[in-house]
Amino acid sequence: MLSELENNFVQLEKKIVKLHKTHISLLDKYAELSKDYKQLQEEFDEEKKRNRVLAEEQKDLKLYSAISGNADHNKLMKNHLNKLIKEVDFCIAELRNSGL
Repeated sequence: MLSELENNFVQLEKKIVKLHKTHISLLDKYAELSKDYKQLQEEFDEEKKRNRVLAEEQKDLKLYSAISGNADHNKLMKNHLNKLIKEVDFCIAELRNSGL
């Protein structure tokens, strides 16, 4: 009976050691994956910023093209001018309402 208990404890100890090693291995893997995730998140954020900058540059290029007389972008230029006129009209109305 004592031998059987010792055998059970030895098997239990082996399982605990194996489980501990697996736990340590998973913690290491988690740390590695967390590091990779942070790096990928930073790269993603940088790409988003670059994308925004490129989109703004593309918008500006279309506007410059329209200003320079490119027929393909005349509608864009008209829309942009209309938008600016509306903003100026709004500002004038605000100034009148404020009593200046």
